[in-house]
Amino acid sequence: MQNTHEDRPGAPRDRTHIDPGAEMQCPSDAEPLDPGVELALSAGQTPRCPVPRGLTAQVGTLALQDRIWSRSLLLVDRFRVIRTIDIAVHCFAERPFKAALSAAQRAVRGMVKAHLLARYRTDRFMTVYGLTQLGAQWLEDRGFEASASVRRVTDMTNPEHRLWSQFLTLCAEARGLEAMTEQELLLALNRDMKPEQSPVQGLLHVRTRSAGKGHHLTLRPDALAMEPDGVTWFEVDRSARGSDRAASLRALVLSMGAKTTLGQPLRRVVVFSRTSRIHQRVMATLDGLVEDSAAVGLMEGRRQLKLVESGCYEVHQTVEVKLRDGRTRLQDQLAGHVIVQELPIWLPRVRLDGRGDWSMRGWFEDNYLPYRRQAVMAPWPRPKSPLLQPHRGLD
Repeated sequence: MQNTHEDRPGAPRDRTHIDPGAEMQCPSDAEPLDPGVELALSAGQTPRCPVPRGLTAQVGTLALQDRIWSRSLLLVDRFRVIRTIDIAVHCFAERPFKAALSAAQRAVRGMVKAHLLARYRTDRFMTVYGLTQLGAQWLEDRGFEASASVRRVTDMTNPEHRLWSQFLTLCAEARGLEAMTEQELLLALNRDMKPEQSPVQGLLHVRTRSAGKGHHLTLRPDALAMEPDGVTWFEVDRSARGSDRAASLRALVLSMGAKTTLGQPLRRVVVFSRTSRIHQRVMATLDGLVEDSAAVGLMEGRRQLKLVESGCYEVHQTVEVKLRDGRTRLQDQLAGHVIVQELPIWLPRVRLDGRGDWSMRGWFEDNYLPYRRQAVMAPWPRPKSPLLQPHRGLD
């Protein structure tokens, strides 16, 4: 991974152009102005279009920049390497995508120019950022513990899987959920481990069968979110699953409703696929499981996978229920969902100058991130700005 020339003092800054009309449209003159909106008037002009002041109506400009930089640098300290789109999610998820990306790019340029962040280009031509020693000191001066990550970043050759897992974690957090990456999960599971104890290696214990042999496996997700009804498990598939990984996915799906090592039941498995070919392979594995599970006879603990719509499956579990007369019977209950989606690889490729013609679908105004919720679930809440309140240790 190479440090790009833009990090050197005096290097040219990126130029960002926003298409005319991409900003907020002028509301009707008959409509009352929202709080924080002022009229932009020059001598002799009549009031025509309100100019939104946004967060600066509630937070001073310098204080707002301090909060954006603090939140962004703490994010780099947390994950060690990030992309600009991570800052767009972490700081500006409540905004339309173009506005969020523009604000994130502006913040990144400022932090790179101040030598708080270092810019790198991966072997796959992805632009990523690491925390410099000056950036770590900047955080420490504001009461936060931090350490530089630039040496760690230079050792990474292809952090794409890690970056997408982080992205999904941040998207879940933007929706108000508690979420963590695989690395954070392992730390959480072993936080109170005693010296004589063996470390907890995963979230779920399953039995798989591949090549005619049975195997006991401990599985853990690429990212997870805690929801009121249980755990949402995220898988990032950047390559097609071979027989062993396909068997693990089948075992994972057939464990829906089981108690995880966190103490909460598994309620959703969300598989994000990088390409349409990988997407079809995942769907084929699940469609095969639909047929196989339908052939299993009625018995307690049975789980059946049923296709609801393209990319969405229900998992039904057979449980024993007690009747009013004291007798019992077996009954199928909904245990959870399996959702298959395309990884939104188009979002980081969007250019605000209009070049490339990449789609902007899938941002937070859509029902897509961190996963597509089904009609039986409550709709996603709209993200709220995290910048209205300072981080602990600030102000």
